[in-house]
Amino acid sequence: MSFSRQLAEQMTLAKAYVIIAKEHNNLHLAWQLSKRIRSCQLLLSKAAMSAEPITVEEAGPIISGLSYLIFKAQDAHYDIATTMMTMKSHIQALEERTNAATVQSTFFGQLVAEVVPKSLHCLKVKLTNDWLKQMPLQNHAEEKRNSPRVVDNNLYHFCIFSDNVLATSVVVNSTVCNADHPKQLVFHIVTDGISYGSMQAWFLTNDFKGATVEVQNIEEFSWLNASYAPVTKQIHDQNSRASSFGGDQDMKVEPKLWNPKYLSLLNHLRFYIPEIYPLLEKIVFLDDDVIVQKDLTRLFSLDLHGNVNGAVETCLEGFHRYYKYINFSNPIISSKFDPQACGWAFGMNVFDLIAWRKENVTAQYHYWQEQNADQTLWKLGTLPPALLAFYGLTEPLDRRWHVLGLGYDMNIDDRLIDSAAVIHFNGNMKPWLKLAIGRYKPLWERYVNQSHPYYQDCVLS
Repeated sequence: MSFSRQLAEQMTLAKAYVIIAKEHNNLHLAWQLSKRIRSCQLLLSKAAMSAEPITVEEAGPIISGLSYLIFKAQDAHYDIATTMMTMKSHIQALEERTNAATVQSTFFGQLVAEVVPKSLHCLKVKLTNDWLKQMPLQNHAEEKRNSPRVVDNNLYHFCIFSDNVLATSVVVNSTVCNADHPKQLVFHIVTDGISYGSMQAWFLTNDFKGATVEVQNIEEFSWLNASYAPVTKQIHDQNSRASSFGGDQDMKVEPKLWNPKYLSLLNHLRFYIPEIYPLLEKIVFLDDDVIVQKDLTRLFSLDLHGNVNGAVETCLEGFHRYYKYINFSNPIISSKFDPQACGWAFGMNVFDLIAWRKENVTAQYHYWQEQNADQTLWKLGTLPPALLAFYGLTEPLDRRWHVLGLGYDMNIDDRLIDSAAVIHFNGNMKPWLKLAIGRYKPLWERYVNQSHPYYQDCVLS
């Protein structure tokens, strides 16, 4: 055994006896042990810095001194059983502190990720003020709503559901900038009542290369109620549950409950696309944290082989399989699904709405939401119920259509990013936040309209 290892092991044992000696009020022995431990630490540190082995002349006095004190501690009836019990209890305490710190880190990270920056709030306020004061804007919005282009199946239709004006603008801008024929694009945006005015004001006063942009208010969807959509009641219950926790109890709540995204009906609108757009036949769904880098109109000519959903599979990494998202100990699940089935990405999906209506996918989604009323099949989010509702109805797309991870993975290959049609900032490190990964942020910023006076007032000032 090397002197370094022998010293390290003796030091670990001596630390345990320091704790025991203090608990028995033998402060002099605790002091003596601590003094020897410091000498040991200094010698190990010196050896590590110099990369030279510890000699017997250096180690001998410390080893003999520690051995004497350890024997002295044992003579004081600090036997091995007591030592083991003490070490076990302290290890358990450290594990609890580590777990608490991890949960707390997740909690604060989630808070930082989901709190709307003041700059974006400022932008929304200024735009909402324009919407309320300028009647021509509201008249123009009504004209857009009644445009025949919004139901023309000869055009290319995209939908985005978001309350983030700037993020949505980047999605639209990046899509039209990389389209061969931007005037053939139609964007369908749905937002909430609070963001509706600002979203309308932004898209009515900015040009997107001739593309059509329609903005709708989710609060006008009278059919989206508890009697039709089970998720509306579940979200209400989850909101009540999340708001009922306070103080330290917050740390015990499912982390996703801290994220307003998971408690927003906007997040579940993706399951109602055929109801929102009853006259459309095909549409591409885009999350508000993506950037488009290639012409996406080719998606509309892909053969989905009768499937409803075209998506990029994510099980190239072995852990993105069904059993990771859904509780297969439940017989309802295990009897109907393959636990090794491949998961896929939500965020850039092409949907055949004719096939969707034929397969009645929304009814399947409702069925699984009702089965999961007690959250025993999965916790929160839209991917688990989507994996169930679209099971056997998803066409795998080439991986280059949708590259994920820019909101958490700092080591994505540049070549993969460059080749991607869509890159996705899924994760907490969103590109509009200060905690964004610096390496990727310019990819997003290049599509921000930084010349807009409100952007300069709110974000750049």
